[in-house]
Amino acid sequence: MGELSPSSTSEEIVAHLRPIGSEENRQGMKRYGIRIDRALGISHGVQRDIARKIKRNHERAFELWDTGIVEAQFIASVTADPKRFTAADARRWAREFDSWDIVDGVSDLFVGTDAWRELIDEFAEAEPEFVRRTAFAMLCWATVHRKTEPDATFAAYLPLIEKHSTDDRNFVKKAVNWALRTIGKRSMNLHAPAVALAEKLAASSDKTARWIGKDAVRELTNPKTLERLARKRTTPAG
Repeated sequence: MGELSPSSTSEEIVAHLRPIGSEENRQGMKRYGIRIDRALGISHGVQRDIARKIKRNHERAFELWDTGIVEAQFIASVTADPKRFTAADARRWAREFDSWDIVDGVSDLFVGTDAWRELIDEFAEAEPEFVRRTAFAMLCWATVHRKTEPDATFAAYLPLIEKHSTDDRNFVKKAVNWALRTIGKRSMNLHAPAVALAEKLAASSDKTARWIGKDAVRELTNPKTLERLARKRTTPAG
């Protein structure tokens, strides 16, 4: 089999992926709560290496997605063009999400699209567990990667975090918690309102909200977190 390159077809890429999967890796994924029925068992590092070799190809990315193989789908998300990826495309892909790892990988692509804010709002109100998780995974990636976005954009999402802090489904509550911690670590501007919300949730009568809040307070008030924030330049409040 030849080396993969930007001219490799989706069929050639899948043919390359199949023999490098590992049952040991699949079982390891399972221990982390990842569904493995569509997985070959290939590490994210290897998947990223393959994506770098084959480079961006928007049409081929959709062919890779449609194989249903998790690793091919992650590679599809890295090699699709976010500027050509539409809200309708995101909705179609999100309907197929069935495990936290594919949500967290593909959400990064969604954040690069022009519709990212619309999609966060829409997915947060969707009932399926992995679609709602997508909203909060997107919020995390946006907080980290959309560096020119004013802090006010992310402060405005704190009420959304509070609204869904009582969703006790495992993969939703963990993503809501992740989003709150990520916003609080973005800048000194955002730290105080994030801590205030975390403390409010920590005092809640709801068990899930209380867990989200206590965990976020612990991280956001950790001396190491505060040191890192102090070293960052304060971003414009927007």
